[in-house]
Amino acid sequence: MKALPIIDVSRLVKGGDASHVARALDRACRELGFFSVVGHGVDSNVQTELERLSRAFFALPESEKAKVAMSHGGRAWRGWFPLGGELTSGKPDLKEGFYFGQELGPDDPRVRAGLPLHGPNLFPELPGFRETVLAYMRTVSALGHTLMRGLALGLQLPPDFFDESLRDPTVLFRIFNYPSDAHAATTERWGVGEHTDYGVLTLLKQDDCGGLQVRTPTGWLDVPPIPNAFVCNLGDMLERMTGGLYKSTPHRVRNVAGRARLSWPLFFDPSWDAPVRPIAIPEAARVHGDRAERWDGKSVFDFRGTYGEYLLGKVSKVFPELAQKL
Repeated sequence: MKALPIIDVSRLVKGGDASHVARALDRACRELGFFSVVGHGVDSNVQTELERLSRAFFALPESEKAKVAMSHGGRAWRGWFPLGGELTSGKPDLKEGFYFGQELGPDDPRVRAGLPLHGPNLFPELPGFRETVLAYMRTVSALGHTLMRGLALGLQLPPDFFDESLRDPTVLFRIFNYPSDAHAATTERWGVGEHTDYGVLTLLKQDDCGGLQVRTPTGWLDVPPIPNAFVCNLGDMLERMTGGLYKSTPHRVRNVAGRARLSWPLFFDPSWDAPVRPIAIPEAARVHGDRAERWDGKSVFDFRGTYGEYLLGKVSKVFPELAQKL
């Protein structure tokens, strides 16, 4: 494989016969679990404004960024973290970032109950930042629902099959800034080390720097940016649900562009309290366990429980200091 498949999903987005799109999605999910989508309908003006505001935020002095640090987000686990503030496999990543989630007010029952990862977002005092982030999250989340209908069709299931587990999806959005690293090409310094995503579907907007790599059976594959395309990949829970038929594939980032790299992943995942159970797919019965050695040495098929339990266990390892406060 020399490149990720590029799938035009406009038929799926606009309605009509999307059988060809569903077959392309199914093939990509079985072969690698990574693909790029075009024809998605996400407003390019919102994307451009998001990129402008993201660069403006990361250009602020650290003292200004610290006003919206994650330590101020409490149990909602929202806000900015500094360079090296996030861990992958226990090692600090060479990036800083900003965490967002579903915007929930103090009267929301989940917030009143103190449910982790639920609550209000933190926003810097940059005009338009809040409105742009929330608008972007809404439109990309809608695309997430659309793509999940396509995956259901690809599995020869009813198009609304995933609606129950995604009735109130756990939507987590990140903005990451990978600084220029003169030693990146000659050292084992990673913007983010090898990992898999946790839920069902990630939709990634990246700038023009490149740096994303996907592990394939024949080695690591570079994923160069394509204008106005989203890179999509599957998470652990979809691999579990499909019995390994669809893959949650390891990936990593190294910034060798000679300038700062920005990326915007949105994680579109099951409802917090949704039990993650295998789907009755006849083909899945022929797939035994993880199809490749997991990056963390743990099988997604050993997990029992709700998605919220799985997510909290994973995120607690990424930010162990915050986890101690829960």
